[in-house]
Amino acid sequence: MRQNKKKMKTKKSHYIQDLILEGEHEHQDFKYQITDARKIARSIAAFANNSGGHLLIGVKDNGNIAGVRSEEEIYMIETAAQMYCRPEQKVAFKVFNVNGKSVVKADIAEADEKPVEAPDDNGNWHVYFRVADENVLASRLHEHIMKNATASDEEQEDNGTIVYSEREQLLLNYLDTHGGITLEGYMKLAHISEETAMQTVVTLHGMGLLTVQYHDGQCLIVAI
Repeated sequence: MRQNKKKMKTKKSHYIQDLILEGEHEHQDFKYQITDARKIARSIAAFANNSGGHLLIGVKDNGNIAGVRSEEEIYMIETAAQMYCRPEQKVAFKVFNVNGKSVVKADIAEADEKPVEAPDDNGNWHVYFRVADENVLASRLHEHIMKNATASDEEQEDNGTIVYSEREQLLLNYLDTHGGITLEGYMKLAHISEETAMQTVVTLHGMGLLTVQYHDGQCLIVAI
């Protein structure tokens, strides 16, 4: 019986250590400790606006395990998810004992309702998105796409051949040959306003023809 318990503890320890070896990335973030509920809310919102992820609390940026008081950390994260995420988010917790130190794994699922907002240091609410190992401010275009995706609950009927407008075809042709373009670039290319360009991109995204990606601080429209 004792041997089985020891094996289980060893497996759990290896599980956390294997996660740490992955480093911080799009779906994983290390936190030494939680001292600011509003700040951690940005990480929760960023994961929720992407495809989910998890926090490892009690782990330093360099991967060293420092350990935490699990109850305090869980309380802070729950406060962040409920009070400083709009709409509020749910977080699932697991506590692991690694060499006598507690590591909290906080799992954040992709949000059903997007975009999820969190406040900055001045109390202003923004939409955050997870890109590689960073939480970045989502562009206005991306916010519109998230809102449209959440609002579009009705399935589109297949009416056979789709006829694209001139500005839609122009964008699709450009993406086919150039790979990607910013919203501003598309506005200049098609000689249209920001709102018109944004609505065109949102429409084509809803049809599953394109998406947005972040690269070198820019939000790029790219073909799927």
